[in-house]
Amino acid sequence: MRFRRALTIGAALVALGALSACQGDESTGEGRDNGKDTGKAAESTQKADKGAGGAREEGGGGSRAAFDGLPEGPDMASIEYYLNKYTECLDLTMGEDYGADGSGRTAWGEEEAADPSWGIKQRAVCRDNSGNPLALLTVRDMDAFQAAAKKSGDSFLVGRDFAVVPVSDDAIRQLEPSDLMYLSCESGFTVPSGYEKRTGTVPGCVLTDYLPAD
Repeated sequence: MRFRRALTIGAALVALGALSACQGDESTGEGRDNGKDTGKAAESTQKADKGAGGAREEGGGGSRAAFDGLPEGPDMASIEYYLNKYTECLDLTMGEDYGADGSGRTAWGEEEAADPSWGIKQRAVCRDNSGNPLALLTVRDMDAFQAAAKKSGDSFLVGRDFAVVPVSDDAIRQLEPSDLMYLSCESGFTVPSGYEKRTGTVPGCVLTDYLPAD
């Protein structure tokens, strides 16, 4: 599944960052994380209404109803607070500061966040308990975000107004019980019966509570 494309890119960036950090250690003895753990946030979330039985499809093409009931994340503190209910999101650092300490740290979305076509408002990065990054994205225009995701072939975990890119399988599975939904614009992507399926606002994009294994 193309969800793994974003994750693979993220994992590759982590590996490159680790290599750069090792090189930095040899020359300067530096390369450690110095991000801050905000630890404070106000919860801003809504619970999704997930049905039982056969998979049902909600919303027509171009319908904003596809995002109704999903958790809201108007700011990074809200997203961090929500993620910490299910997995660890530690040392939250704004995107422009992440890796600026010379550590060589990298995470998904540096170029995408700077590209207006993605409709991304802000980007930040935190880490899970294994030290792997999670990219957090506040999205000002979810229609534009879907269109860019379709063009790139990437898939994401999304709320009403934000997206998340975890790297480790553990973090992905820990987020599975949350009310985030899997956004895929991959041609031929199918949702098994019993899972919810919503039509995205961009033709060919769907949201579902089904999270493919690969």
